[in-house]
Amino acid sequence: MVRFGVIGTNWITESFLKAGKKVKDFELTTVYSRKAETAEEFAKKHGAVHTFTDIEQMAASGDIDAVYIASPNALHAGQAKIFMQHGVHVLCEKPLASNTAEVKDLIETAKHHDVLLMEALRSTLLPNFHAVKEHLDEIGTVRRYVAQLCQYSSRYDAYRQGNILNAFNPELSNGATMDIGIYCIYPLVALFGKPKEIKASGTLLESGVDGQATIILTYEEMEAIVYYSKITSSTLPSEIQGEDATIRIDHIGHFEDVKIQYHDSTEKTISGPQDNEHPMFYEVEEFVSLIQSGKRESAINTHELALSVAEIMEKARIQFGLIFPADRIQ
Repeated sequence: MVRFGVIGTNWITESFLKAGKKVKDFELTTVYSRKAETAEEFAKKHGAVHTFTDIEQMAASGDIDAVYIASPNALHAGQAKIFMQHGVHVLCEKPLASNTAEVKDLIETAKHHDVLLMEALRSTLLPNFHAVKEHLDEIGTVRRYVAQLCQYSSRYDAYRQGNILNAFNPELSNGATMDIGIYCIYPLVALFGKPKEIKASGTLLESGVDGQATIILTYEEMEAIVYYSKITSSTLPSEIQGEDATIRIDHIGHFEDVKIQYHDSTEKTISGPQDNEHPMFYEVEEFVSLIQSGKRESAINTHELALSVAEIMEKARIQFGLIFPADRIQ
């Protein structure tokens, strides 16, 4: 069994644990929360034995083999580093850290302490993402990648009424790029590597984070356009446009319905069934499998991929003027 601890008691941790229950050899033993009452209540609900309100004590306890970190973005790097220094494997919710420097430090720490570090970005681990990868040659020379994820945040109503929740707080390294833009960028880099050039523009809110942004990324033979928003919505699909056909993706974060559309208007479905009830199943399964096989890096969500995506997001943020407090610490 792989004994897990969790940092965070919010909805994403609930989803993670539901997925974990379907993964062989997954066991929740430990819960952390800043408040003892919250930790105990969450632990009782999910059958965990141990609770902590101190990160250092939890990391040194010997009660866990691995930890899933789902705290606010700005806390990821510091918390992940503490656990890795105590020999604990880390699955950290996206984004892995606030900036490139922090990601580099985490990778170096993982290697130094011989532990597994993986960014919990689910889409590149989904079966239908792999279907896209396998069928990419069928569409000929790729000329354009267009990914969009515009979903009106449930917390934006409160923001408009003057109540700034965590989702729109720059102190926590939040905003559209970090929270949802990453879903557009990750598959791009996983499929095509790093771009030669990027140009970005974004809408900065009064709180200091980006509400929406657009990034144009230039490659040798193609260009990519990604746009995303937490303050508007869109139902448009994403596309990978080749000279012979186009791959159409219904939701860049889910990859639930994926088709190849040919120039003669015929189409072929290349997506298959996925575990929609527990969409995080595949990332948990990958992480547990890596631990049990003694590996220290995913061959899919690699360290290089995490670093390249962090570099793109940081360059984009700088171009439209979004600097986090965490950036100034470097």
